[in-house]
Amino acid sequence: MSAARAPAGEAMASRDLLAALAVVVIWGLNFVVMKWGLRYFTPFQLGAVRYVFAALPLVFFLKPPRMHWRWVLRFGLFQGVGQFGFGFFALKLGMAIAAAGLVCFAMNFIGPGAKGTGVGGATLVGICLTLCAASCWAVSNIVSRLAQQESPGYNPLSFVAWSSLVPVLPFLALTAVTDADAGRWLHADAWAALPPIAWAAAAYLGWVATIVGYGLWTSLLTRYPANRVAPFSLGVPVVGLAAGLLALGEVVTAWQWAGAACVVMALVCVVPGPRWSRRRSPPRTPSGP
Repeated sequence: MSAARAPAGEAMASRDLLAALAVVVIWGLNFVVMKWGLRYFTPFQLGAVRYVFAALPLVFFLKPPRMHWRWVLRFGLFQGVGQFGFGFFALKLGMAIAAAGLVCFAMNFIGPGAKGTGVGGATLVGICLTLCAASCWAVSNIVSRLAQQESPGYNPLSFVAWSSLVPVLPFLALTAVTDADAGRWLHADAWAALPPIAWAAAAYLGWVATIVGYGLWTSLLTRYPANRVAPFSLGVPVVGLAAGLLALGEVVTAWQWAGAACVVMALVCVVPGPRWSRRRSPPRTPSGP
């Protein structure tokens, strides 16, 4: 189930544009939901629970993707263990949003009155971990594109669902190593004591952010060049910034607002920019014989 690849230079279809914007909102809200989930789980526990939700029950209804297993393994490791292993720790250290407008956000540390712990809850370590998570996410996009090139016509939803099985065991192993009280999860009472919001956060992260979000994103990457799709990810921190401000009462500094403004301007240039450019370009005249 894969749509034909759009010709180079062709404007993104309205349906695909809405899908990209939906992913931006889903992933932007992701930061708030992760913060809620981390109140009840450690970073590695939340990673394991997230991908159990993402894989189940879809793997019982979807056939494995028609591709070599190494692509499923690599995508699961980079998109799952790498990105969210770093990302959850960044949020646990108080990083409210992903590092967008990095120069502006860095001014929290090098500008007047900056302190070593940062401003607005962001820490230097948190930013570094977020950058590591972003690097793993970028590699997972490359893996997705290479998988599509080797196995055209694969089902993106099946690819994401089956890849979600990969991070579960590594996250469980990391939990066993880092959590001195990990044995409590072997008892039903520990699971029963979790409040509904903990389960809701895990369900959102697994079913909405992973299956819906990455399913749409991977599908877009099968139809458009990466440089047409990737810029939409710039909008995720802006949504995350607004969601953190409204839902969590996060402090937003002037430099962070400036970074968000730069991101919005970049999106305006990237998304409708090519259409405006074509409208302003003079029509080509046929060359002579």
